[in-house]
Amino acid sequence: MYAVIRSGGKQYRVEAGAQIRVELLAAEVGASVLFGEVLLVGSGDAVKVGAPFVAGAQVKATVVSQGRGEKVRIFKLRRRKHFQKSQGHRQGYTEVRIDDILQG
Repeated sequence: MYAVIRSGGKQYRVEAGAQIRVELLAAEVGASVLFGEVLLVGSGDAVKVGAPFVAGAQVKATVVSQGRGEKVRIFKLRRRKHFQKSQGHRQGYTEVRIDDILQG
């Protein structure tokens, strides 16, 4: 069984037991998280597609860790204008383990 969930403006295809990295969530390590925005639930050939969400479907997950991704370097240069600007960014993420997919 698999599902497609929406979290942080992105969509993820998840299965029970899988670990995924989603956008930063306000939850402690070890806490249980419930994803209610389930767009699709599938099991073999049987597929339920929501409009926009599948009614009563939820995905239970446990927070494994919180972290920050690799540094992205931004460098801007205007030639012949004596303009240089350097900037860096590290995006935060939450790693979750999918425990169960509930169809409601």
